[in-house]
Amino acid sequence: MKEWKKFLYIAIIFLGCFYLPIENLRFTNAIFEALALVKWYAREHVLLCLVPAFFIAGAISVFVSQASVMKYFGAKANKFLSYSAFQMVQKG
Repeated sequence: MKEWKKFLYIAIIFLGCFYLPIENLRFTNAIFEALALVKWYAREHVLLCLVPAFFIAGAISVFVSQASVMKYFGAKANKFLSYSAFQMVQKG
């Protein structure tokens, strides 16, 4: 990339940040509400998706042997059988 293009990108980003209407109450409220929404989504996502996923992964690692996993998903597995097992797991 040429030097003048890099400078142009930096200048555009700087001017965009320089002229942000941060003194406008409507703009700052929109930014705060967007951040609050991201915070809420992160909390909900962690509680409703990640924690159960960790428990499910732990249960799979305890109750399903590595040999059976390699049988269906290993390098020497039958491709048709592997794909169909993956589809059943994905739908279940």
